[in-house]
Amino acid sequence: MRADIDHLPAAKQRELERIVEILFDEFGQVTENATGRRKGARILKIILFGSHARGDWVDAPLSANQYKSDYDILIIVSQKELTDRAAYWAKAEERLIRSYTIEKMLRTPVNFIVHSLHEVNDGLAHGRVFFMEVAKDGIALYEADDRELATPKPKTPKQALETAREYFEDGFPSAMKRFEIAKFDIERGFLKDAAFDMHQTVERLYSCLLLTATYYTPYNHNIAFLRSLAEGLDRRLYGVWPETAHRERAMFQKLKEAYTKARYSKHYRISEEELAWLGERVEELGRVVHQVCTDKIDELKEAARR
Repeated sequence: MRADIDHLPAAKQRELERIVEILFDEFGQVTENATGRRKGARILKIILFGSHARGDWVDAPLSANQYKSDYDILIIVSQKELTDRAAYWAKAEERLIRSYTIEKMLRTPVNFIVHSLHEVNDGLAHGRVFFMEVAKDGIALYEADDRELATPKPKTPKQALETAREYFEDGFPSAMKRFEIAKFDIERGFLKDAAFDMHQTVERLYSCLLLTATYYTPYNHNIAFLRSLAEGLDRRLYGVWPETAHRERAMFQKLKEAYTKARYSKHYRISEEELAWLGERVEELGRVVHQVCTDKIDELKEAARR
């Protein structure tokens, strides 16, 4: 695996160094008093993947959709229990968000996922495209040792088609079912419930696309993160959420917050007008996801015929 980031501008190289420092600092604080098996808690690798690793990132805040590629990072840890986001990584996530949104120490948003070495190697052994792409294009920002990841074992064309089709045929109807529930909620005046169900629609749509295209989706309810991963796969997704005005960006944020606040906060408010706007965007997302997934399945069908 490569270990150089010389293709990135100097400012981005410094940012990534800072991100690695933050991850180690917060992980160290959480595990410093660990006992038993957790005393051996270690970060084995920190890998940059996605557009910044490939060299095709987008940084166009003045463009029509103001799209900006995030840093995508895979953290590989020594034990499965260390992947628990709430227990081990919540503070790191909060600090990275604060560094970008408030302190402005980072100029690029950061998304990270955490897996054990066993999980990553198992994904490679089962031909999960996501892990294969990470192994192929990823750049090691940190490695505890020089152990290579397992050798990927790609699926046969027939296996790839069957897997993608199963994920799509299960995931897409599941997502759109939640959208129907959201519309029912609006008709009955259950606006907070509608916001939550729209969030679930979006989460499931992005997960459906990721699973269909890569046979992997992270265990994460953050639709901004899922959106980033999905948009990195197909640029047709870029324009689904307009971002030319503050109100449009705020609406996506309100939908993102609905996962928790619409259920648990008495202060969360959303109007029928806002839900109507979100509903139009969710419908468009569903249309684009359906198209991207069916195109992918058609591509796999063609490969399976050869």
